[in-house]
Amino acid sequence: MKSKNRGFTLIELLVVLVILGLLAGLVLPRMMGRTEDARRQTAEIQIRALENALNLYFADNGFYPTTAQGLSALSEKPSSEPLPKKWKGPYMEKGIIPKDPWDNEYIYLSPGVHQKEFDLLSYGKDGVQGGEGESADIENWNIGRH
Repeated sequence: MKSKNRGFTLIELLVVLVILGLLAGLVLPRMMGRTEDARRQTAEIQIRALENALNLYFADNGFYPTTAQGLSALSEKPSSEPLPKKWKGPYMEKGIIPKDPWDNEYIYLSPGVHQKEFDLLSYGKDGVQGGEGESADIENWNIGRH
């Protein structure tokens, strides 16, 4: 015996499409705003990891890398003064210095302007100093003070 139903009717397909459209209209706007939040949280986590690595460097050598030596001193022994005599790196996992979630280098200043030892920051989404909201800078001296 053959079944008389060979597929979905046009009305059934339209009902399914309307339901999917309603679900997408409710769910997607909530999900879309989270991407930038996740990037900002990732930057904060990476800054904390870099701070920990810099503190290990300090514990081994008695000083932080200079601004000129930069964060690369955490993955390769610096060849410029001051030379770290007890360098035990790499201080970052696999010797990789991460870029911020927007694919920019982190800004490192030592000694710092805002903190005595060093300043570490990302310029955020726009890659330019300053900004507000999603474009606000993420700074090690302001993390956790929001």
